[in-house]
Amino acid sequence: PKDDTSGCTIEACEFRDYNKDILKKGALIFGVSKDGEKSHQKFTEKFNLNFPLLVDDAKVAEKYGVWGEKSMYGRKYMGMFRTTFIIDEKGKIMRVFEKVKPLGHAKEVLGAL
Repeated sequence: PKDDTSGCTIEACEFRDYNKDILKKGALIFGVSKDGEKSHQKFTEKFNLNFPLLVDDAKVAEKYGVWGEKSMYGRKYMGMFRTTFIIDEKGKIMRVFEKVKPLGHAKEVLGAL
């Protein structure tokens, strides 16, 4: 959901560390958020990420059903729900991981490939 936050950093670094194994399974990793190109670039460089981060103006997130109202400390706002999709080479969604817990998630995805 947001570059350089605790959850995203844990998740992104784990995917970075498992990227070779994921590639061996014939899969590619893409991170997607509303953060801009400069934010993605800084986040990628800071944590030496080895997969692309894509910028979304929420249109893609809306189509995938992962954009909506969130609440933190009683404050409501619109944001992305932490979700992972495994999509086959024809564009078919094969598996959806909702309400992702960042720690250990990359290994969980690798196991599902």
